[in-house]
Amino acid sequence: MKSLKLCGNILTSEGWRLGHIMLEGGRVVALNGASSEPATNQEPYILPGFIDLHVHGGGGADVMEGGAATQTMARMHARYGTTSLLATTMTAPRAELAAVLATLASEVRQRAPGCARILGVHLEGPYINPGKLGAQPSATALAALDEVLYYLELAPLRVVTLAPELAGHLGVIAQLAARGIRVQLGHTLGSYEDGVNALKQGATGFTHIFNAMTGLHHRAPGMVGAALAHAEYAELIPDLLHVHPGAIYTALRAIPKLYCVTDSTAAAGMPDGAYPLGSQTVLKCVNGVRLADGTLAGSTLTMDQALRNLVSLGLPLAEASHRLSRYAADYLGLTQRGRLAVGAWADLVVLDRQLMVQATYVEGEKI
Repeated sequence: MKSLKLCGNILTSEGWRLGHIMLEGGRVVALNGASSEPATNQEPYILPGFIDLHVHGGGGADVMEGGAATQTMARMHARYGTTSLLATTMTAPRAELAAVLATLASEVRQRAPGCARILGVHLEGPYINPGKLGAQPSATALAALDEVLYYLELAPLRVVTLAPELAGHLGVIAQLAARGIRVQLGHTLGSYEDGVNALKQGATGFTHIFNAMTGLHHRAPGMVGAALAHAEYAELIPDLLHVHPGAIYTALRAIPKLYCVTDSTAAAGMPDGAYPLGSQTVLKCVNGVRLADGTLAGSTLTMDQALRNLVSLGLPLAEASHRLSRYAADYLGLTQRGRLAVGAWADLVVLDRQLMVQATYVEGEKI
């Protein structure tokens, strides 16, 4: 089987190494070279491929269109360094969600050439608070275990977002956690206490922290306070529109494995204009995506731009990389992704000195 050798500043599991990495059969088979600070030479950076656990679309395609649209999305994001992702649904009636999930199952089983690996599904809604929809449609519902298990039969659910304060949801959290599904708290009007109780029941994260949840006040800490005080993991959208840099710094100090997502829509990678987001239409203008009333509606962010944004805020490149790859992999329990080590999947991104993508390798395939 043909092997491939890449040379540069490699961010390995042990730190930076100036040398070469060998890929074969979709895996990393060798790492050689000396420890080196990357600023001392002009070789490209070789980082673990980005892992995006919250993706609604890209390249003009929306996850809720199912099937081929998901491939279009995964192909577009791979061009920007994303090697694996979770296809993220929108709030919708049961029949519509079931139909979409049925089409996503085959995309998870078999990676299409030129595409990022679809690891599974992030079900964002319908189990959210109708008073904190954000850009979600209004087809909310209370979570019932039998319904979630029905969805699980249709496609591999890896993450479920819900509002913990709604009736019966604490019990559902415990049942889903027992089945290995990551439960995130989001689109919620819940209190600090609701968040803490949900974590005790097995919730493990927070969906786009700060956005679509109760904020921090010193006498009412809210869901943000629960995340900052108790979370090990939470996702954040670092497009510098959804969250002020000061709040990003706060979350970075408080949450050990804060990881970044794009929450990208069909408008990502596309010119300004109108695009689908589930049953709604969103408008892209410059780098923002909004509903007709001006509400932020996902993003146009790609993970390489997320990396550059973090570095612009002062994060060392290695730490920024961890927050775009390793921590997301750890969150899902993926020990062979999100890191460059012998035996791991050959998922990596090659960047020039300006942190622009030169190439993406997904399971050894050059994109």
